[in-house]
Amino acid sequence: MELRSSWYAVYTTSRSEKKVKARLDEAKVDNYLPLRTEYRMWSDRRKKVSFPLIPGYIFVRIPMQETLKVLNIPGVVTFLKEKSAPASIPDKQIERLRLMVEHAFDEVEFTTSPVSVGDTILVKHGTLQGLVGELVEMRGKYKIAIRIEYFGCALTTIPLGWIEKI
Repeated sequence: MELRSSWYAVYTTSRSEKKVKARLDEAKVDNYLPLRTEYRMWSDRRKKVSFPLIPGYIFVRIPMQETLKVLNIPGVVTFLKEKSAPASIPDKQIERLRLMVEHAFDEVEFTTSPVSVGDTILVKHGTLQGLVGELVEMRGKYKIAIRIEYFGCALTTIPLGWIEKI
């Protein structure tokens, strides 16, 4: 009998998301750590550095019965919970976040502030083609928002000509 796996958010110790990811990979636990890239300037060089999009968290896809296995991994603090049980995140939301992070036209940002509910849109051109999200306007730019249960929204700028209302 195969157990049904779901996505869960795991809270990590401070600044250890990449180490936890490596340990989860080693333990053969399906996981996803969305990263954003920035250029950092030092006195002698400029370097491209990756940071977690959602600091302090990594997503794991496991059957509920394997929560103890994940909690025993060094650097894992706890699961994000709802009513004292690990909160399941819909597969579609993680798929959309992954698509956005990997193929965004512009840098992806993450916000926990409430985003106004707008029209549901479909991206019809570009690397995000097929992505469904909400159209929002922030700071004079049009952005597509992908809501992630219990967290907030991932946002990226998108040309208006590339979308259609559904």
